[in-house]
Amino acid sequence: MKVHIGITSKNRFEIIPKAIQSALDQTYTEKVITIFDDASSDATPTLAHKYPQVNWIISDIPRGYLYARNHFLEISDAELFASLDDDSWFMDNDALKIAIDHFKKDKSIGAIAFEIVGPENPDTPKVEITPVVTHMYIGCGHLLNVEAVKKVGAYIPTPGLYGGEEKDLCIRLMDAGYKIILLKGLYVWHDKTSVARNIPFQHRSGVCNDLIFAYRRTPAMLLIPFITVKLWKLFKFSYSFKEVPLLKPFFKGFGDFFKCVLAGKTKRKAVSMKTFKHYLQLK
Repeated sequence: MKVHIGITSKNRFEIIPKAIQSALDQTYTEKVITIFDDASSDATPTLAHKYPQVNWIISDIPRGYLYARNHFLEISDAELFASLDDDSWFMDNDALKIAIDHFKKDKSIGAIAFEIVGPENPDTPKVEITPVVTHMYIGCGHLLNVEAVKKVGAYIPTPGLYGGEEKDLCIRLMDAGYKIILLKGLYVWHDKTSVARNIPFQHRSGVCNDLIFAYRRTPAMLLIPFITVKLWKLFKFSYSFKEVPLLKPFFKGFGDFFKCVLAGKTKRKAVSMKTFKHYLQLK
């Protein structure tokens, strides 16, 4: 099975080499690696000369990582797509080989999540790698069944530029009969660098997209109570977050969601009640 490894980057010249090298170091040989440079203003494009064995797509205008992931899926002839963030890297050189073996054994898998660790939870105990059915993957390190993803429509654009796209794709994969698997003990490190990261903007976008997800996918009879509960949880998180003020971005994100729904810019296509209940049980 061929795998296409895609890394989207913007202004991360100092750290993206770790992500690239971890992809190159994977022992799985049937792989292609592509970097999408999202109109970086730093020296990131110059790295193309350092890594000639890697394909480079250098955009002259910012398009966002959602566009980049869909573009990777469109241009590739690989059966599997592995995505890394530019501040993330595989911690085991056999990670892809191990994960792909699971795909080979079970054709009903739609996506595989790696266990994400980082500065806030750095422990990586050596344990037997165990597959666990879950409800979603984290975007900084995951592996997708390309045929399944194309079948359900890949990533669907959201009003906000950041957040919510993984859970939306996962619940649609589940609704189409596919499983989301977490491989416990198979690690991807997410460094969560602060370079080119705007937390208030990301939170505003994430609030909007999280509410859009609920609006799009929740069955009709649960829609109002589910959005109410989600809104309350988002407010509590925003109020209690201490690193930077997030209440103002929360209200702006809610406003973005409200205006989007009133303007009819997003359509509802709810999943089945069975899928939705299963999704909530796995959370």
